[in-house]
Amino acid sequence: MNRRDFLRHTAACVVASTMMPRWAFSADEPWFKISLAEWSLHRTIFGGKLDHLDFPLVARRTFGLDAVEYVNQFFFDRAKDQAYLQEMKLRAEGEGVRSLLIMCDREGRLGDPDPEKRRQAVENHYKWVEAARFLGCHSIRVNAASEGSYEEQQKLAADGLRRLTEFAAEYELNVIVENHGGLSSNGAWLAGVIRMVDHPRCGTLPDFGNWRIEADTWYDPYQGLAELMPFAKGVSAKSHDFDAQGNETRLDYYRLLRIVHDAGYRGYIGIEYEGNRLEEMEGIRATKALLERVRDALAVSSEE
Repeated sequence: MNRRDFLRHTAACVVASTMMPRWAFSADEPWFKISLAEWSLHRTIFGGKLDHLDFPLVARRTFGLDAVEYVNQFFFDRAKDQAYLQEMKLRAEGEGVRSLLIMCDREGRLGDPDPEKRRQAVENHYKWVEAARFLGCHSIRVNAASEGSYEEQQKLAADGLRRLTEFAAEYELNVIVENHGGLSSNGAWLAGVIRMVDHPRCGTLPDFGNWRIEADTWYDPYQGLAELMPFAKGVSAKSHDFDAQGNETRLDYYRLLRIVHDAGYRGYIGIEYEGNRLEEMEGIRATKALLERVRDALAVSSEE
């Protein structure tokens, strides 16, 4: 990187930091708070045992959490239904719960090689930007799916993301990209895409566990997290199963959260339980307990 590129990148990082969600954390609060991603309850919701509208109530009363992350699949046809969105907003506010973001899927590939399909995918997300703004969210989470060579996919994804981000910026909303399969699970590739977009409102939502690129090809989760954290406007704590000591069996949460801490992140980290052995409610509780335990341990070590 030459001096001009270095200065440009540094300036971009400074501007990006001004677009970070600002939380009213007091000095005596922990260095991150815990939110609940709605996908943690996808079996319960799809199975008809929980109404999407009651999600904030469950987050607060069952788990003692004050922030939620919605998934558009649970109200896919309601993005423009103002009465429904108003009810969502009232229920969250009634529980004292913050609506942080909407995870958006099934709206087309933002990096589609076909210009018309790429344009349509961008425009398909507009309604979610508007819904997120209405609900008081800071971001929508999107995917950076594309097709072609490594470099071609970067350029195509960056093009779609830039267009969507420019639209979202008018609503003071962020567009954040999750490592979610394909090349998006390659930390270097996705970091490169965000640099290409070069907009302070376009960032990442690093997921602890989504590092499968294809078949049996996996990206190193610790390297990938480190590469995505400079652009993070949220963090997703993926979990699947736990040992007798309460540790996640696939991932070293101490190592992961150390990376998050050292990157200077001080926002919410969302629980996203996807396991099969524990029932969803129990899996969420186990993930919350682990996050709290590691958070406290890292807080103590950083003070020493």
